[in-house]
Amino acid sequence: MTAAPHFSPMQRLLHWAMAICILVMLFIGVGMVSTISTRYLALVSVHKPLGIAILVLALLRLALRLRRGAPPLPSDLPEPMRLAAKLSHVVLYGLMIAMPLIGWAMVSAEGMPVTLLGGLRLPAIVPQNLELFALLRNVHGYLAYAFFAVILLHIGAALFHALVRRDGVFQAMAPVPDRTAR
Repeated sequence: MTAAPHFSPMQRLLHWAMAICILVMLFIGVGMVSTISTRYLALVSVHKPLGIAILVLALLRLALRLRRGAPPLPSDLPEPMRLAAKLSHVVLYGLMIAMPLIGWAMVSAEGMPVTLLGGLRLPAIVPQNLELFALLRNVHGYLAYAFFAVILLHIGAALFHALVRRDGVFQAMAPVPDRTAR
């Protein structure tokens, strides 16, 4: 693990790029389940490859996190907040990986392909089965709500560290680190 005061530039780039992708994905998902118009197909055609992109980026980000580590939390951070930080990151990484995999499995169970840019079709990862599709669709939907809630908590914690505690936790992942803060 690193003792650097900031995440690496690549870790910060992946964090903020994925934050944008995940928020776009969640809102596309909301749009998909709330419409039966012709926009549905357009939303699905973006949702599937974006989900796979998020999966690849999440795996890359996890590998980088395991290799590079993270800046230490402030020494005066209460133990319940330390535990919450660690658990919330486990949940976030778990959802960043599980959501696309469950979506891919759901589409596979439906018998539909996951087509990426350039027409590349991914193989099915589960057999076609409409009961499994229905189960995975529900799981995917409920986890999306949980993901949204965890993201809101994550944003709230980031703002708490940035505006109330001012302890450097937010600056460690800020898009451009504050070089004057130590």
